[in-house]
Amino acid sequence: MNIIDELTWRGAINQMTEEENLRKLTDEKKISLYCGVDPTGDSLHIGHLIPFMMLKRFALQGHHPYIVIGGGTGAIGDPSGRKTERKLQTMEKIHDNAEKLKAQFTHLFGDDENITFVNNFDWLSQISLLDFLRDYGKLFPINVMLAKEVVASRLEAGISFTEFTYQILQAVDYEHLYSKYDVQLQVGGADQWGNITGGIDMIRKMHGGNTPVYALTIPLMLKSDGTKFGKTAGGAIWLDPEKTSPFEFYQFWLNQDDADVVKYLKYFTFLSKEEIDALAEAVEKEPEKRLAQRRLAEEVTRFVHSEQALKEAQNITEALYHGSIADLTEHELEQAFGKMPTVDVTDEEKDVVNWLVDSTIYSSKRQAREDITNGAVTINGIKVTSLDEIVRPHKNSNGKYVVVRKGKKKYTLAKISK
Repeated sequence: MNIIDELTWRGAINQMTEEENLRKLTDEKKISLYCGVDPTGDSLHIGHLIPFMMLKRFALQGHHPYIVIGGGTGAIGDPSGRKTERKLQTMEKIHDNAEKLKAQFTHLFGDDENITFVNNFDWLSQISLLDFLRDYGKLFPINVMLAKEVVASRLEAGISFTEFTYQILQAVDYEHLYSKYDVQLQVGGADQWGNITGGIDMIRKMHGGNTPVYALTIPLMLKSDGTKFGKTAGGAIWLDPEKTSPFEFYQFWLNQDDADVVKYLKYFTFLSKEEIDALAEAVEKEPEKRLAQRRLAEEVTRFVHSEQALKEAQNITEALYHGSIADLTEHELEQAFGKMPTVDVTDEEKDVVNWLVDSTIYSSKRQAREDITNGAVTINGIKVTSLDEIVRPHKNSNGKYVVVRKGKKKYTLAKISK
């Protein structure tokens, strides 16, 4: 299947220039293409993942992707999707973020010879102001720049000359990559269409009107209810395991709605059409089994984190579902309960009733005794059966934690201070 046909089947194309020419080009040769990301933060989130998974699909068909870390453009700030000016970061912070993003990409895609990492600071920082104005600024009519949606939407509130010129810098990136590496396709989000086509226009002014360069954008990702994809009550779903644990990441995918799961299987996994069609049928005929959601969670967690992280996430999920947390490791306990309600306690061992009240998990001894008598309290995964039981740390926590469950689902993590 031609890569354009595959992306079309996956619903991964929003717009492209000269579809037939691009399809013919990718049939005739293995092309170079690129997508960029600015290091305005120290981690990618799953919204960033979509265009880069497109690059991976090109790579799997033998094409050569370039991932551009925007060490130069990140110093300016892309106005796309913003209503106000971006606060500029120090060059030191941008460099630090760039290194972290490169490490994430290397983990995701491997340090493969078929994928090349570059930083646009390397060429943008070498352009003098006079060269910028004479060689590039002269090719951008102001009326065309003002008509770009990203600029037009900001005119009333105001946009600085700095952010106004971002589209020129992105065009310079494309021209540089075309001239040096024969990059013929830029991939980006739907909001990048104006910037990418601006780059095509500039390249054709510089190299000739028939220069074979193309644009391809992905759709804005929305859930079936029309809300923005990739957000939870706690915020964005990050790829950094310190910001979003593999367990939380796995749960995000596991809890997707039936109306969305097939779309996400097409976007975020490398499963074949036959495999996805079979899972789509399972959604229709046996939705209660949630086979598609489980496969989605498995595939994406394995890809973004690792097989080991996936196994830990599955262990935690199984333990919480059945209430059997006694055998979880210290690391699994931290993932499972790190963002649940917590209390601080001393390492003094006490009988369970006094311990529950002193830790503020219960407000009265009467209620604590009643719940224990009714079998509604478990500690470290084991049901409390005696009012005289002594509370001790979870056996795998190195003396750090006690995990209390009231009823079926209400957990509290007690952190023990020495």
